[in-house]
Amino acid sequence: MQQPNEIIQATATYVKELMSGEGSGHDWWHIYRVWKNALHIADKEVKADRFVVELAALLHDIGDHKFHNGDESVGPRMVRAWLQKLNVEEQTIVHVCKIVSDLSFKGAGTSSAMPTLEGCIVQDADRLDAIGAIGIARTFAYGGHKNRELYNPQISPVQHASFEEYKNSTAPTINHFYEKLLLLKDRLHTETARSIAAARHVYMEEFLDQFYAEWEGHR
Repeated sequence: MQQPNEIIQATATYVKELMSGEGSGHDWWHIYRVWKNALHIADKEVKADRFVVELAALLHDIGDHKFHNGDESVGPRMVRAWLQKLNVEEQTIVHVCKIVSDLSFKGAGTSSAMPTLEGCIVQDADRLDAIGAIGIARTFAYGGHKNRELYNPQISPVQHASFEEYKNSTAPTINHFYEKLLLLKDRLHTETARSIAAARHVYMEEFLDQFYAEWEGHR
């Protein structure tokens, strides 16, 4: 049986090959940043199972529902198939699949409970990559990928009451700040992530102020 570090390296190689060059902001480098963020947070959470954290961080976006017609089962199925191929223990497979299944933001009006410390760490790491300068860049990359308007003053943000409503939204990219990004700071689990998020949140607010000023030709 392979050692944990060998399984992690094999998984990193697999995900890099699978997701390199993707243009919507969900590429290998997003995975890499989430992986590193998760390890940083796990270092502060001494009771966390680092093996589970690393596997879930690396595998969290393979088979993402956004690229499979909204099918939320694809990702966990792909995760299970990969980990079984590496002969990972069933208990670990179940845990990692559960994290991957529960990780996504599901709309402002819905809850996204994460029952384990490892899940909280990976969810926080993923959400950190959705805010700040990189979060802004990724948001517009995804908006362009989906052919969405940058902004339309006549279309107001919506606090989606269900995951289906959130998944099916075609609103302009600026709306996404109010429908998700600006909400994330207060939905983080760990103190480590919250401390990182504070400055990134302020940066997004300043970006929006500048955006609206330029939109009206004031600056």
